[in-house]
Amino acid sequence: MGKRIIAQARGRGGTRYRAPSHRYVGKVKFHPRSEIEGVVKDIIHDPGRSAPVMIVRFEDGKELLHIAPEGVMVGQKIKYDGEISIGNVVELGKIPEGTKICCIENRPGSGPKFCRSSGSFAIVVGKSENKVAIQMPNGKVIELDPRCRAMIGIPAGSGRVDKPWVKAGKKWHAMHARGKLYPRVSAVKMNPVDHPFGGKSKRPRQKESPRGAPPGAKVGSIAPKRRGRRKK
Repeated sequence: MGKRIIAQARGRGGTRYRAPSHRYVGKVKFHPRSEIEGVVKDIIHDPGRSAPVMIVRFEDGKELLHIAPEGVMVGQKIKYDGEISIGNVVELGKIPEGTKICCIENRPGSGPKFCRSSGSFAIVVGKSENKVAIQMPNGKVIELDPRCRAMIGIPAGSGRVDKPWVKAGKKWHAMHARGKLYPRVSAVKMNPVDHPFGGKSKRPRQKESPRGAPPGAKVGSIAPKRRGRRKK
């Protein structure tokens, strides 16, 4: 009798896969008002994120968490729909082309969704009547509503990936701080009871699974449109 593969075990939950979210600082949000001013009260570390977060206190007394961009400091004023400067939140339609932005909304009022990790940013590359073209970190260009808001700047901590792990234990603790499974073992290295690709027979394996396959069999290429080497 087989066992649950990793995909099934993670879906079921349990202490091994549960992230310690009780230690996380909180959710990053934008203020619902389109024109308001706030002050950076503090910049803190969040165990659940790669970038630091800043506590912004607004004129109405509300305090919200924002991703801290590079160059921001405690006591700095954060303006909504204001001038183009680091930390301000502005609608895409009012941001000049070539500006580096982060914490981008995918629809008006949705809150920051894109480019929230340290060092990731997008660039405004073009505008039309009802769309703004944004070049994402992977080079893909997407079009968004000009009423969507974004923060000016680059999330702090961009040098995070430059430091080597040196010791496996350091990475183990970093991964488990967010509920990540580490170390990961490839499927073909497992036993047959642990994964459909396990065992020494018929290797290497290449398998397609239908979209509606049960979790224990949903491995390999999931509902691929094609397979094999492309003909030139």
